[in-house]
Amino acid sequence: MYDLIIIGGGPAGLTAALYAGRSRLRTLLIEKMALGGQIILSPTIENYPGFPGGIDTHELISAMRRQSEELSIEIKTEDSVGIIPQGGIFKVKGREEEFEAKAVIVTSGAFPKKLNIPGEDKLIARGVSYCGTCDGPLFKNKEIFVVGGGDKAVEEAIYLTRFAAKVRLIHRRDQLRASKILQERLFENKKVEILWNTVPLEILGEKAVEGLKIRNVKDASQKDITAGGVFVFIGIHPNTEFLGNLVKKDEGGFVLTDEDMNTSVEGIFAAGDCRRKTLTQVITACSDGAIAAFNANRYLETK
Repeated sequence: MYDLIIIGGGPAGLTAALYAGRSRLRTLLIEKMALGGQIILSPTIENYPGFPGGIDTHELISAMRRQSEELSIEIKTEDSVGIIPQGGIFKVKGREEEFEAKAVIVTSGAFPKKLNIPGEDKLIARGVSYCGTCDGPLFKNKEIFVVGGGDKAVEEAIYLTRFAAKVRLIHRRDQLRASKILQERLFENKKVEILWNTVPLEILGEKAVEGLKIRNVKDASQKDITAGGVFVFIGIHPNTEFLGNLVKKDEGGFVLTDEDMNTSVEGIFAAGDCRRKTLTQVITACSDGAIAAFNANRYLETK
């Protein structure tokens, strides 16, 4: 029996583990893949306070893990498939094992959204990618597309210019949503062309990406452009399906919480990208995790 189970090993989960350990809670952290979550797909974090010039992502996550392990936090690789409340106790069901705890913090993160257009599923890993850091070197001297207009899309577009001969950024509006400093870097990069007011209609190719069919939303004109790759960064879906209807979510599946990270079920908290919030960044995930662990400890003290 654990005092606390944390489901997810990204920045929110690791920070929650740190605070739980300092509260001397017997804590288990469950992560189905590698620690770090989505952020490990980015090589460097430039906007985390205290690191001028940025910090290597793996270095930061490794340091967070060491902090947790120093406080005797138990970490297991397991895929959580459900939580069952049983008389004040929560049974967390994994694919291989089951665990029990008096409180749970869900920090299960999110995963990239798809375009859901013809050719996308067929050509995943054949020129369609959702991770520039992972796949960028495979597109050396090729012309590629990046779809999106937020921080992630712009960061990845800039990164991909290290390899690609040309990067075309497609955005459905006439303004980007990315931070101004990223926009400035993008506009200064001569390898980047921006296609404003444009949406992708179909990814072309049989065995590999050969191009993209696009449409201008202003005049409805369409055309095919040759390309060797399509990188998609249009948002995220929360990893919350395993919760079923146990806790309240919004229409997108994000867990609804109050400012103390309480969900609709007493004793279950949520933090990080899996919950509804306005800013998904490492620093806000860490903040969520700290608040969730603090309030989980306070909840346990009342029991």
